Amino acid sequence: MDDDSYLTRSLGFLLADVARLLRRRFDAKAVELGLTRAQWRVLAQLRRRQGINQSALAEILEIEPITLVRHIDRLVAKNLVERRADPADRRAWRLYLKEEVQPVLDAMRAVSDDVRTEALAGVPPEEREKMIDNLLRMKENLSSFDEAAERRAVKRQTRPRPSDDTAPEDPAATVAPISPRARQTHGA
Repeated sequence: MDDDSYLTRSLGFLLADVARLLRRRFDAKAVELGLTRAQWRVLAQLRRRQGINQSALAEILEIEPITLVRHIDRLVAKNLVERRADPADRRAWRLYLKEEVQPVLDAMRAVSDDVRTEALAGVPPEEREKMIDNLLRMKENLSSFDEAAERRAVKRQTRPRPSDDTAPEDPAATVAPISPRARQTHGA
């Protein structure tokens, strides 16, 4: 085992390792429910966002739309999810949970609670809540950077591009000069 304290106590590595181990344990316990973790994630997000369209859900889950379509197809075949035409866009589908999904959600919640209990064994309840609060704060902090970057990207996209009328009269004025070293390297 690596005794390097940086790697052992690195927040990023530690969070990634804990998440991987949680997923592995969850998968092992949930196998008898007949759903994959990916399908469970789809159901959990749909529970929060009834009526979301497929492309927005794919973005939230950070998966390719075609991958989401395959998950949705399987959940529709299991009679847990339904697609409804989007009244605003005839090419899009809105996703809804069916009533039949509730026992599955309850069973998945029980598995999730079991895994959480196993993971937090030996951690006092007040420390558990403090840890969750701190993780929520970290999520909020990091999300604000994502939101600010998205706002800047939108602003850049909506900024008018210079037209031919506003182009500099001397195109050479916009070209960076060649450094002496570059001249030697390229024979200029």
